[in-house]
Amino acid sequence: MSTRRRLIHTFAIRDPVTFWTLLGLVWVDVATEMPSRECYELHKGEKSLVQKAKREANQEDILAAALAMRMGPQKPPAAIWQPFKLFAYSQITSLVRRATLKESDRTPKSDKVHNFKVHTFRGPHWCEHCANFMWGLMAQGVKCADCGMNVHKHCSTIVPNDCKPDLKHVRKVYSCDLTTLVKVHNTARPMVVDMCIREIESRGLKSEGLYRVSGFSDSVEDVKTAFDRDGEKTDISVDSYEDINIITGALKLYLRDLPVPVISYDAYPRFIEAAKLTDPEKKLEAFREALALLPPSHSDTLKYLMAHLKRVTLNAKDNLMNAENLGIVFGPTLMRVSNLDAMTALNDIRYQRQVVEVLIKNCDVLF
Repeated sequence: MSTRRRLIHTFAIRDPVTFWTLLGLVWVDVATEMPSRECYELHKGEKSLVQKAKREANQEDILAAALAMRMGPQKPPAAIWQPFKLFAYSQITSLVRRATLKESDRTPKSDKVHNFKVHTFRGPHWCEHCANFMWGLMAQGVKCADCGMNVHKHCSTIVPNDCKPDLKHVRKVYSCDLTTLVKVHNTARPMVVDMCIREIESRGLKSEGLYRVSGFSDSVEDVKTAFDRDGEKTDISVDSYEDINIITGALKLYLRDLPVPVISYDAYPRFIEAAKLTDPEKKLEAFREALALLPPSHSDTLKYLMAHLKRVTLNAKDNLMNAENLGIVFGPTLMRVSNLDAMTALNDIRYQRQVVEVLIKNCDVLF
């Protein structure tokens, strides 16, 4: 159960009468202060004072009943009423936001961007950023698909990058954002990368055409489905998949399906520029600067993958896969950029190959 639900549930169980009465109080106060149409604005001036008096009287009666107060002919003075009104708002409208802030003070901020999507909420909801009510019957705001945070659409642009993915919201492995996957499973790298590379190195380093030869497509899809369903419990051993090319195909498919490639869109231009340099020292320095632009999870995954491909090249006499051949295979898999015209993308293919080739040959000094 999330923090906000746990707090609201506890409050409702301990004192249900007060909870529902205070919630009704907030609804009365918020609904009566809702902006009205222009035609109503023209006539509400002379009625506003009378309506306000009636509203406050009704609110006082409701709150007093909840607190088991005897109302008699004399109403409680404003000095008594005001603290309870403030208490109602503090307990209902700011409950979620205050709990979120307290928790964030105890835990370090992460660098994960929220994955907000337009959402229609059932029942009353408050923005977890500004703590204001989310108006409307449909599409009242946005909800993070990774951590479940609910905010206004306009608040989503200013929410800090502090998404903490929840496993109940992340239900697949393939096509899932790399940073989201490693954070939700609390690992340094995606499980698919770790498990596939361990299996390949245990029985496939000398396989001819490793990574170049494709495995049976239906079997590769079976591996994908198994990872999405079973996660780290997936069996990819020789007993289940004798052909090592199925495992290499599953790894390449995972890398291709990433929403943001391992070499991210932001870092892509810097890697291409670095590959175009001819001076060896300047090229390596440019690659170091480009690597620094990668998110931590992307950098760790790339480092682990390049170290593995370096070990693949050490068996090139058997598998016939040197750094250049692996660059041809992994260039378009590890890096791509959106919104490029076909000609520019075609011209970048040779530089993508060179980027992977340089990373493999110099992984010991670059990472």
